Amino acid sequence: MVLKCIVIDDEPLARECISNYIAEVDFLELHGCCANPLEITKIKNAHEADLLFLDIQMPRMNGIEFLKSMKSKPMVIITTAFPNYALEGFDLDVMDYLLKPITFTRFFKAVCKVKEQYLLLENKTKSTSNNESSASDYVFIKCDNSYKKIYFDDILFIKSMQNYVAFHTSDGKKYLSLIPLKEVAKQLDSGVFLQVHKSYIVCIHKIESIETEGITIGSHHIPLGRNYKSEIMEKIVHNKILKK
Repeated sequence: MVLKCIVIDDEPLARECISNYIAEVDFLELHGCCANPLEITKIKNAHEADLLFLDIQMPRMNGIEFLKSMKSKPMVIITTAFPNYALEGFDLDVMDYLLKPITFTRFFKAVCKVKEQYLLLENKTKSTSNNESSASDYVFIKCDNSYKKIYFDDILFIKSMQNYVAFHTSDGKKYLSLIPLKEVAKQLDSGVFLQVHKSYIVCIHKIESIETEGITIGSHHIPLGRNYKSEIMEKIVHNKILKK
């Protein structure tokens, strides 16, 4: 993990000091420096910065004004010689406040706090993403008086049986549920499942062969409807044919 940093300070010595400190910390990387907030547009890919070291008292636009103007901002550490700005800075959700002259010990403590927050947010995002992913890996269907969890990866094909549908799975089992096939089709990923007949939906990845009159999945022969054949050939076969 490396945090990309930008330093905004009108004092050259202050910029140099912070830049040198950044170089000493293995999880920080200097992304650019500028003398006032208006120059940040000159820094390539400035929007990708993770951490902003921001002075307050600067010509043309001070740091507080700049913070208030930002619609979305990276994590911010204020650097200034004026302690009276601390309260206003924290009201703007800055991570820390470094009073000049800044010692390396105080600097390191501040950036470690930023690192912890960054990892916390990153883990939270991953956790949310994983939960969403796992939630989309399966579906519950009502079978008699219970609800059965069926993983999409286990479905070979789904067959309509009048008022019921039968989910045929890779373990050789069949699960019946009172639901129309068209409603099932609406809730399946069209990139993974495809209707091949008025009474059948198949998992594309489980198809072993396609013939004129039908599709083979394991020991099952599934009829191929005339009205569905062109879509099947276009979506499954054409881009996968081994050519001369």
